[in-house]
Amino acid sequence: MEAKINALREQMEAALAAVHSQEELAAFWQSYLGKKGSIAGLMKELGAVAKEDRPAMGKVINQFKVYAEERYQQVREEMDKQELAARNQSEQVDITMPAVKRPVGSLHPITIVKDQMIDVFAGMGFEIYEGPEIEDDDHNFTRLNVAKNHPARDMQDTFYVAEDIVLRTHTSPGQIRVMDAEKPPIKVLVPGRVFRSDSDATHSPMFHQMEGLVVDKKITLCDLQGMLDQFVKKIFGDGVKTRLRPSYFPFTEPSVEVDVSCFECGGKGCGLCKGTGWIEVLGGGIVHHKVLENCGIDPNEYSGLAFGIGIERIAMLKYGINNIGLLYENDLRFLKQFKD
Repeated sequence: MEAKINALREQMEAALAAVHSQEELAAFWQSYLGKKGSIAGLMKELGAVAKEDRPAMGKVINQFKVYAEERYQQVREEMDKQELAARNQSEQVDITMPAVKRPVGSLHPITIVKDQMIDVFAGMGFEIYEGPEIEDDDHNFTRLNVAKNHPARDMQDTFYVAEDIVLRTHTSPGQIRVMDAEKPPIKVLVPGRVFRSDSDATHSPMFHQMEGLVVDKKITLCDLQGMLDQFVKKIFGDGVKTRLRPSYFPFTEPSVEVDVSCFECGGKGCGLCKGTGWIEVLGGGIVHHKVLENCGIDPNEYSGLAFGIGIERIAMLKYGINNIGLLYENDLRFLKQFKD
């Protein structure tokens, strides 16, 4: 038995010397130290030893087993050290090399301008409301004083989802929903996407508007001009002035177009303002009494003002962008210009 143990010891040492991977080390364990391994086999052969010699021989076998386990552990620890050293070598970072620069993103110019506009009106006490982009005909047209046969419907080329369901053509339906839910005084701003079948250098089938609505007692056009005057000064600079020109919208009466003095030439006349010294920026007016009545508000007691601002138009004027398509092409060369 002792001769067999010595032979197995030499065989085990030779097998350990040939181990070069974790897989081979695991195979060594199964071959020698596993339940069906060679050392376990020695214990099974103990029955063939004379009875008086069994205790001493059992001790020898156990000592050999402990020795084998220690040798296994030594090889395993050495192999772990070698693998760690190899991994550290492969993952080593040369701190003298230039670092890889990660580009930092920025907000889209439309988002930048929208946030600036919201900040201006929030400072005047406006609350923010966001209505649905898919609207029914009643909210998008009829209750805004645009009847089925009204010629104003021809002014807005509409995307129809169903017979009486549309992609909203303006954010004005938001004012109807707010007036249905709240009673005056009301001071709300409605930003969002709108949709019209129109596309050229200054128009897009999808664009962004910001609707403003104020309903209270004794609201006049002077209130509208005062608010918008503060707005354009915050967006375009303190030297910019506003003027109101008569216009027509079915949901306001009187209606006005709002111009700002050209911030490029100071009102002297240039290519941006087409020599007039003024630039059209938005439309508005006093809320039509029928719109108030449609929302259950007494027009004899309350009046309101409303205005609609094209966010893309403000962005194009503010940053000198000459084609609205640039705002939607996701060209990084263009967008990088708007980093803070």
